[in-house]
Amino acid sequence: MPASFRLALLAAALLAPASAQAMDDFLRASSSGPTAMTLCAASSDGGKTEGPSKFCREAGYDKLVAAVDRSFEAALARAPANIRPLFKRDQAWFNEMIGEAADTVEQADEAELRDGLADALRRRAATLDDIARGFGRGGLSGAWANALGGVTLTATETGAYRLDAELNSNYGSDKHWHCKLTAMVKPGADGWHVGVTTPAQPSEPGAKQAVSISIKSRRQGDTLRIVLLANEEQWFSSNDPDCGQLGQVTGTYFARANQDGTDKADTGFVTPTFDCTRPETATDEEICADPDLAANDQRLNRAWKALLPRLDDATRRALTEDQRHWVSSQTLQYPEFLHPAWEKQTSAMHYTVFGRDRLNGLQRERIALLEGFDDKRIGLAGTWLAYNAIIRITIDKDGSVDAQGWKWSQADWKGGCDYEISGDLKGTTFRSSEQRKNPDTLERDHAMLVVNRLDDVFARKREGKNDNADDEPKCKRSTVLSSTARLFPVKPSQDVDNPPGAIR
Repeated sequence: MPASFRLALLAAALLAPASAQAMDDFLRASSSGPTAMTLCAASSDGGKTEGPSKFCREAGYDKLVAAVDRSFEAALARAPANIRPLFKRDQAWFNEMIGEAADTVEQADEAELRDGLADALRRRAATLDDIARGFGRGGLSGAWANALGGVTLTATETGAYRLDAELNSNYGSDKHWHCKLTAMVKPGADGWHVGVTTPAQPSEPGAKQAVSISIKSRRQGDTLRIVLLANEEQWFSSNDPDCGQLGQVTGTYFARANQDGTDKADTGFVTPTFDCTRPETATDEEICADPDLAANDQRLNRAWKALLPRLDDATRRALTEDQRHWVSSQTLQYPEFLHPAWEKQTSAMHYTVFGRDRLNGLQRERIALLEGFDDKRIGLAGTWLAYNAIIRITIDKDGSVDAQGWKWSQADWKGGCDYEISGDLKGTTFRSSEQRKNPDTLERDHAMLVVNRLDDVFARKREGKNDNADDEPKCKRSTVLSSTARLFPVKPSQDVDNPPGAIR
């Protein structure tokens, strides 16, 4: 892939600010760090590791940890090059989970918790030994596992598969997630097997029946990809007595050799526009893990190449700058929802359903802009989109204008500006109904729309002041933010007009 397109679409590392960010550790690919378990590492005052901690030696955890490390290294040596980063990510997640649980065990010092931690380490070593023998297995049927649970697919005579999944993660304290579900999946489009879950019967008479949720499965090279297509309400509470939390069903699963698949299935690896043997960010890893996300990445690249030659110089330069910012947003998207900052109680847990869904939505929205770029649009009416803003403008026959939208700050849950703009169109000039020094403005600039051009200046004046009334802030949540935005014309699209849930 030419360097210029790589820069425009995927080179997030080149676009990050020079100074370190609080999110840096979350942004980096988990596969780029060490995979050896640190649960038992004891450090001196100088930070130097000095062998197993007293807690681990007394409980015998040091030997169990060593066994897990040996099993992982043996399995990793057998993993294909493009699967190795995903396998390392899985081990990193296990280490994060077991580390959280160990903190609780050490503080509580209860026999039941100590035994549970030891059992978790033994089970992980056994699972890794199975996975080491599972690489190269064909088909869909059989047992599959990852750090957070397992899935079994059983072929039926009709060509469908019975899918049985059980996710059971324990991060210590009260942070436990358990989900057991069943589904029938049948061959669908693009190599996926699709179906809906079969909810368990209510545990109490008169209780509301849980709803079925869409689910799909597909091979991605030497892994099995499971994707749960739940809405936001279902994520938090499936109302299924066997599944208290759906947040970790979506994921990458590795074959266990204790049940060989004999059926036929496409085991091809859908490769994005970058090298999946060396992902740079957590988002890169997730794109490599999922055939749909990898295909989205390819489609983005094609759309970008096709669009740029159509644009005038000014629009091309502005869109290239917007694309650079969008790449940075994409880099944030998966880890932002993997460890969501807004979810305080369980923020250390892995929301794999959330992350995948948000990343897919962000990709598809961008594809809709690049493929549906309405460079022939005249006037102000229509939908306008940028990496950090969207606005929809309608104009009545009498020339009255109504514009509704939003400007957001990626990774800042309280940042943002709501656009509620009204006024009149006199010829080609918009006149705001506001009567103040800093009125709302809408103006065309080549193929683009500029919203509230002057607010950048007013925002700089507001910064650092205690009384902002004279400077007329437009962003209610934070008065120092600017509502100025440069947006691009996009044709109507499901992925822009009605995205599946909030994608930021």
